[in-house]
Amino acid sequence: MIWRETKLPGTRIIDPEPIVDERGVFARTWCAEEAREHGIDASFVQSSVSCSPIAGTLRGLCFQQSPFEEDKLVRCTRGTVQDVVVDLRVGSPTYLQHLAVELSGHNRRLLFVPRGLAHGFLTLEPETEVCYHMSQYHAPDFESGIRWDDPAFGIRWWRSVELLSDRDANRPDFSCQEAVR
Repeated sequence: MIWRETKLPGTRIIDPEPIVDERGVFARTWCAEEAREHGIDASFVQSSVSCSPIAGTLRGLCFQQSPFEEDKLVRCTRGTVQDVVVDLRVGSPTYLQHLAVELSGHNRRLLFVPRGLAHGFLTLEPETEVCYHMSQYHAPDFESGIRWDDPAFGIRWWRSVELLSDRDANRPDFSCQEAVR
């Protein structure tokens, strides 16, 4: 695997190194030992998948509050997404900055999102599927989020938003109270 640091501390882009033969492709997408060599000590306790039939579907920007903050490993297995993370860690040198990465079934790229960052994505193709691995169990009472189009973050989405949930559409604008505790 090829591990790349990003401008957001702890966030990594991971590109599998495919082995190709007459049968097709094989590639490792996670190795805890290799992750530790790159400063990541995460174990995953829950996995989820989202399937979005409509291009322009936006999910997020969400996170879990303390003590249920979670690391995530995100991969788009079909279609293409603009995956976005926002640093909400008070005291971080990149506090309130964001990162946008293209994840697709074609590039097989993964994004490791450390606890303390809000996460969301916009589908760029119809019939897009995204898989997530989380280091904490879902805790509905500690679920939170920030507004996807809040000018405080300056996120430039790569296409128009066609569909989002009422919950995501009604997330509050950012304030210090929304930062990860």
